[in-house]
Amino acid sequence: MAQYLLDTNVLLRTVGPPSAHRAAAVRAVDALLSRGDELLLAPQVLMEFWSVTTRPVEVNGYAWTPRDTEAEVTKLLEQFPLVAETPEVFDEWLGLVSQHAVVGKQAHDARIVAILKIHGIANLLTFNADDFRVYGISVVSPESIPTA
Repeated sequence: MAQYLLDTNVLLRTVGPPSAHRAAAVRAVDALLSRGDELLLAPQVLMEFWSVTTRPVEVNGYAWTPRDTEAEVTKLLEQFPLVAETPEVFDEWLGLVSQHAVVGKQAHDARIVAILKIHGIANLLTFNADDFRVYGISVVSPESIPTA
């Protein structure tokens, strides 16, 4: 059994409007679950999910109400385990952003990497593989997951 941390973009695609990315995200999640792999959530990912789903459509959001977003987050938490926020995650993140001279929004990605490293999670399931390659972690695209 392998473990995968679900990146925000995968979660968003599973609930978003129909698209090729949505189909790939849903297929990948279903395939990983059916083969017995463990899919995990991180508080960082759920905060980013909330930000996008409640943001207006004009700025690349979903324009959901906070109540609708809360209901979806509750469903996600019922389906997937949540890894803990620990002080070690911050320490790892600070080391990563310093070592890699991270700027701007990429600081969020470095926090995801810190969570993976601290919790010993082997894989990150994401549509943005290039954003994470610098960290030397196992990055898996939903499109690369074989379906049964």
